[in-house]
Order: sequence, then C-alpha cells, then structure tokens
Amino acid sequence: MARKETAAEAANPGRLKQIALTFKMTHKADPKIGLILAAVFIIIFGVLLGVGFAISHPIYLGILGLLLAFLATAIVFGRRAERAAFGQMEGQPGAAAAVLDNVGRGWTTTPAVAMNRNQDVVHRAVGKAGIVLVAEGNPNRVKSLLAAEKKKMNRIVADVPVHDVIVGNGEGMVELKKLRTAMLKFPRVLTGPQVTATNDRLRALGDLMTNMPLPKGPMPKGMRMPRGPKAR
Repeated sequence: MARKETAAEAANPGRLKQIALTFKMTHKADPKIGLILAAVFIIIFGVLLGVGFAISHPIYLGILGLLLAFLATAIVFGRRAERAAFGQMEGQPGAAAAVLDNVGRGWTTTPAVAMNRNQDVVHRAVGKAGIVLVAEGNPNRVKSLLAAEKKKMNRIVADVPVHDVIVGNGEGMVELKKLRTAMLKFPRVLTGPQVTATNDRLRALGDLMTNMPLPKGPMPKGMRMPRGPKAR
C-alpha cells in the first residue's frame, strides 16, 4: 500500500511539470491562452451555478458546473496546445516524420527513405491502409522523389497499395496539422499479418541512412552526404 502511494506521489509532480511546460510552450505562440482558459472556466461554472440558484439546487449544479468547467478548460487547452505545437513545427525539417510517429498504434514509420541534394525528403509509413509515402519540401521537386519511391514499392510489394502525400499549404497538399487525420482516412485493406510481412520485406531493403556508405572510425572533416536525384 505504501509503495502505491509513493508511486502516485512521484507521478503527480511529473504530470504537473509536464502541464506547466506545455502551458509555457503554448503561451509563447498564443499569449492569450491564460485569459481564454480562465474565461471558459468562469463562464461555464458561473452559468451552471446561476441555474442552480434559480432552481434552488446551487450545490448540485455548482459541483456539476465545476466538473464541466474543468473538462471544457482541459479540452480547449489541449486543442490550442496542439495548434501551437504544429505552428512551431511547420516548416522545420522532419516535422512530418514527427507527426507520423504519433499517428497511432498499427503504423510503422521509417523517416527519410529518399532525399535529394535540396533536402526534400520522403518518409514511409506502413499500416493496415498499406504504404503511405509522405513528402516534405518543394512540391515540384518532391514529385520525382515520390515517383521513384512509389515505383520501387510497386516492384518490391506489388500486392500492397501505395499512397502518396505531399505536406504543405498549397493546392492538393495536406497541411501538417491535418496529416494524422489524412492518414487515418485511408481505407484499411491489410490484415495484421500482411502488415508484418510488408514491414519485413521493406526492412530488408534498409533505408537511406542504413544504406549510406560510411567509413569506419571518425567521420572525415568536410564529408558531405551523397547527392540524391537532381530536381527537374
């Protein structure tokens, strides 16, 4: 019993610290977050408490209002924190890979399976929807990267559907904050064993980093990454 209490006490400071750090990060991008959360809490609690006095049940409605106010405040905080996080990640190299890592269970992400000298990059995710190739970079340049990678996937795993997504704000592109939703909208056509088999076959290919020839020992000064296909 004492061990359980100690574990709970140790966990609470960690959670509070995490909430505080999230609030600070959100406040940098959304300075009005404190006022908005306070307004949501006060309005919901105040309205229900007022209704409670009106119907002669202030205690019951006050407790209900307190719970609903906490719940609504937490929901608003979570959404605005998520929006702030995406705002800070947008435009940063590897942002799409970070989102793919948090799509959910059943997805396996391999970052940077293809890259060119302009640092346009393609990530790969495998799940019950099949293979999804997610590109970051100039939309005109990444099309050739996607086409080459898609051709390779069709050659290696011809029986698995291959989808492609370009992250960005232009026409036909998917915004970073909507990437997870777009991934989950793809129809599920593979079974669990088929997903495992697909991952095993693709894992045998390696990725850009594992296939990159690197010398043993310390890396020589001035060494550059090998150039990928030129942009057209």
